[in-house]
Amino acid sequence: MFARRLSSFFKGSSTSRYSKKVGTLGSFGRKAVSFVLITVTGGVALSALDDLSIYRGCSSKAMEKVMNSKAMIEAIGEPIEKGPWYNASLAVSHQRHSVSCSFPVIGPQGTGILHLKAVRNGEDSMFGFLQQRDWDILIMDALVHVPSNEGPQQTLRINVSNIVDPSPGTDDKPSVPREPEKS
Repeated sequence: MFARRLSSFFKGSSTSRYSKKVGTLGSFGRKAVSFVLITVTGGVALSALDDLSIYRGCSSKAMEKVMNSKAMIEAIGEPIEKGPWYNASLAVSHQRHSVSCSFPVIGPQGTGILHLKAVRNGEDSMFGFLQQRDWDILIMDALVHVPSNEGPQQTLRINVSNIVDPSPGTDDKPSVPREPEKS
């Protein structure tokens, strides 16, 4: 009887030691997986906040130009409002220095989709998504859908970019230095 108790004591203690090692490794593994998941989730959340900041900066700058565009006001009327953000698309490239964006606009006489390409001025910082960025809009077009009573709806393409054409009196050629006259 004593031998049975002694052998069961050693068997029980060896299995309990083994289960403690497995439990410790399992606990460490669960902690490591939790840490990785929290880190990845935080990175995705920060990237989403940065994209939202880019979208808000570009779209607000674009809406300023749209509200000052006579062609857009004539096509879809006033007031012109930005459509829902979930219908927008955003493509960011070149280390978040250039962006291509499309979003809907709504007016009392019709709707449209605004397409723009913009570049960012300024330097990168650790918490860049917290700062307001200055965007220069290079190209901006609108596809406007205006319903018509006499037939099918009209679809217009309107260039909203403020591209300044050089005046006819200016010469785009670089100036050539004149040689001094010999007497």
